[in-house]
Amino acid sequence: MPDVFAKNQATSAEDAAKIVPRAEFRVFENGIIEHVKERLWNGKTVLFKARRMPVETYFLSVHTNEANVKVRDGLLDIKTKVGETPEGYEIFQPRGKFQFPVNRDDLATIISHLQVEMDLKEGKYEIETFIDMVKKHRELTAVNVEKMRYGFTIDEIICEYAQVWFNGALVETACAESENYAGMKQVIQELDLASKPNTNYLRAAKKVVGME
Repeated sequence: MPDVFAKNQATSAEDAAKIVPRAEFRVFENGIIEHVKERLWNGKTVLFKARRMPVETYFLSVHTNEANVKVRDGLLDIKTKVGETPEGYEIFQPRGKFQFPVNRDDLATIISHLQVEMDLKEGKYEIETFIDMVKKHRELTAVNVEKMRYGFTIDEIICEYAQVWFNGALVETACAESENYAGMKQVIQELDLASKPNTNYLRAAKKVVGME
């Protein structure tokens, strides 16, 4: 099985486009962690080490929930929604991880996915400059996100439950993701999540910070 928790590292847009995108089904709900833990022990579960993630900054746009743009470990990371499975699982394609300082052309492409306009006069931009630009933009919001993640697999379907803090506000989440959509559907049913709304990080963050 590939290392699903590989170290964050820079990738070009060209290399990112070659990655086979996974579909994801995610639930945000108080009490969801205990709900999932009660259904883990079916003889097919493999646990991974719990991980406290570095603090991330997500960039939210009033115009879209389909461009996941964030900074983690000094890298500007972007994924965009490219479709859904028949079950409604969302498919996000990696678009690259860019090392700061980010050049103007790459930043312009990322901003275009957020469906906003910015006046980019400099040739390169440091992380602090970009975050400051987002904070001053009327149609964008920067949200600090902290995660304590507990990963596992069931029948090789990647899953997790986690505690997530959006600007310090705690919520719980659980998810399954894979290129194997039929396998995902089975696992989601086993964890008794199928009837719950599929909510990605962008929508959850917007709800917490009052953008929805």
